[in-house]
Amino acid sequence: MGEMTAIRDAYGAALKELGEQDVRIVGLEADVASSTKSGIFGSAFPERYFNVGISELNMVSMAAGLARTGFIPFVNTFAVFLTTRGADPVQSLIAYDSLNVKLCGAYCGLSDSYDGASHQAITDMAFVRSIPNMTVIATADGTETRKAVFAIAEHQGPVYLRLSRAPAPVFYGDNMRFEIGKGIRVREGNDVSIITTGTLLHNAIRAALLLEQEGIQAAVVDMHTVKPIDQNLILECAEQTGAIVTAEEHSIYGGLGSAVAEVLAEHCPVPMERIGAVDFAESGDYGQLMEKYGYGPESIAQRCRAVMRRKQDNGTGRLPEWTLRPFDVTVGRVEQEE
Repeated sequence: MGEMTAIRDAYGAALKELGEQDVRIVGLEADVASSTKSGIFGSAFPERYFNVGISELNMVSMAAGLARTGFIPFVNTFAVFLTTRGADPVQSLIAYDSLNVKLCGAYCGLSDSYDGASHQAITDMAFVRSIPNMTVIATADGTETRKAVFAIAEHQGPVYLRLSRAPAPVFYGDNMRFEIGKGIRVREGNDVSIITTGTLLHNAIRAALLLEQEGIQAAVVDMHTVKPIDQNLILECAEQTGAIVTAEEHSIYGGLGSAVAEVLAEHCPVPMERIGAVDFAESGDYGQLMEKYGYGPESIAQRCRAVMRRKQDNGTGRLPEWTLRPFDVTVGRVEQEE
């Protein structure tokens, strides 16, 4: 892994670069420009940048109007406020008419650690994932963030882009391929699969390295697109390893873990563990909170060991063949959801 880069810095730089290439790009901000880094775009293009103040509902409504006139609005504020105080127009104006608005939720998960539970977004993906027409993406490093910004600008329709405040190691090279709806297998393994989203990718890789010292080969998947989820990749992991662990800096209810469980329950039930929030967290150092709430490499490795024991309890390491239906391993994969 490379040098540490703040996701928000990579986002601000990418948005400015995008603005240089496309005059339809406009930015909206709820008075936290120095935090979200949308101010980088605003400084370069003040005529296309609107700071509406602490008024998330109005900001999202304005974005809907701008989209109807042909602009591509990038809406910026903390994820927790965007998906709670801005929730009504997100659903009733933007998603209902599938408007081309990009909702960029910063400071996701526990990354706004010192401001406490009121600012920590652990339910945002559950809200946006349940809304029809909405695409949901969480990025793992600065390179993937830049790729995602350009990809969602090209994508027609509403997108929720989830961005961490915390610095993260640069894992991907500039030539990485980012495709909406297609997860990335970053590490091969035959014993257990770790499916993660966002910056937890790095701890998942570290967990896999810990397990390797014990002779356990863990596959690691960067599921950057939580909706539409890459069903085929999930099923490949289930077939290959027979045990799944999901890891997300979000509630275990309604986010990545739920999305993966839904695919497995319908097509290929295998033992599964979900790592994520089950309660609100307190204020504190980000790294210490991550360890306390089970997001550290050793905690992830421990959950991998647990799910492997459950797999081994089946004797063969797989569930009986009849439980794999209606997914047919000999015919092909399920179709990707729209």
